[in-house]
Amino acid sequence: MFFRNITLFRFPTSLQLDAFDAGLAECALRPVGPMELSTRGFISPFGRDTEGLKHMLDEAYWLAVGGEDRLLPGAVVNDMLQKKLDEIEQKEGRRPGGRTRKRLKDELVTELLPRAFVRPTRTDAILDMKQGIVAIDTSSKKSGESVVSEIRKALGSFPALPLNAEVAPRSVLTGWLAGESLPDGLSMGDECELRDALDQGAVVKCQRMELEKNPEIDKHLQSGKQVTRLALNLDDHVSFVLGEDLVIRKFKLLDGAVDTLENTEREDLRAELEARFALMSHELR
Repeated sequence: MFFRNITLFRFPTSLQLDAFDAGLAECALRPVGPMELSTRGFISPFGRDTEGLKHMLDEAYWLAVGGEDRLLPGAVVNDMLQKKLDEIEQKEGRRPGGRTRKRLKDELVTELLPRAFVRPTRTDAILDMKQGIVAIDTSSKKSGESVVSEIRKALGSFPALPLNAEVAPRSVLTGWLAGESLPDGLSMGDECELRDALDQGAVVKCQRMELEKNPEIDKHLQSGKQVTRLALNLDDHVSFVLGEDLVIRKFKLLDGAVDTLENTEREDLRAELEARFALMSHELR
């Protein structure tokens, strides 16, 4: 269950979760209805057919928000609508007006929706009560807000806000790439993105490059470009790309973090997933 991307939200560490179990049960995922486009709700972190809607270790909760989406491509509806309109025009000698077209389209959706394929989705989250942080396995702020909204439904109240910064992240990332000292434990990776300060300006993406003391990159910095994404390593345990939006992308646990996990045999899949969650939540913290 290692996350690939991380969108972060903050909440007060004084938050009480007295009725969390009951709230999760009320907001559990239900099958999408025949006339619904989608549904969302909590599922077991260990799989949809497994009991329990959360897993906790050392004041960190592992949650999973599942979804079911009916796939009804607009192109299919529009193609069938066009054929109906052509038939009416041939029979009546006139093209149906806007109100008729809307009625026919609604009728087609009503007819096709119950037969549409259903696609399951899942988004994992870690609710760290010690840090007051929600970490969601997505790079999309919209998807992150959706998960926070589901937690809010389960709790009744959940004052979580997107992570913010006192100093512009673009300024900090640019300073690091320009040679300023990185915080203890951090080291430079091999990827960055630079942009002109002006909107719609040039964008330079560097991958698999030595970033420090690189003359090519220095020229971009001297021309006024600023860093909007920067690859970093933390304590030789974690690598990731940090964006100016404070979203963590390409999150990866390195050999130094996973050695113990790989060298230990476990009885079943659940035990393996529990061990992975323990490692993930520890490295995230």
